[in-house]
Amino acid sequence: MVVKHVLLAKFKEEVAAERVEELIRGYANLVSVVPSMKAFHWGRDVSIENLHQGFTHVFESTFDSTQAIADYISHPAHVDFANIFLPALDKVLVVDFQPTPGN
Repeated sequence: MVVKHVLLAKFKEEVAAERVEELIRGYANLVSVVPSMKAFHWGRDVSIENLHQGFTHVFESTFDSTQAIADYISHPAHVDFANIFLPALDKVLVVDFQPTPGN
């Protein structure tokens, strides 16, 4: 079973672009530190629909189960990173889902 962990973020206006990039590199590094995190992708909103509600960045992590997400959330490297990352955000939304099988 694959489970996706999706975080939508809007960084605070006062957070410099260089700091945003540094935080993104830190997020991406978690995949090499947290064993239950199998993959990580991120990107900026490019939608033309203007339905983003202010969210500017999307972060997607892949796990083998919801228990693996729980292990990730409690992992010391994630806890340390979250304590740095979350204060830089103006808005955040997290959704976990199990993708449907592809055809």
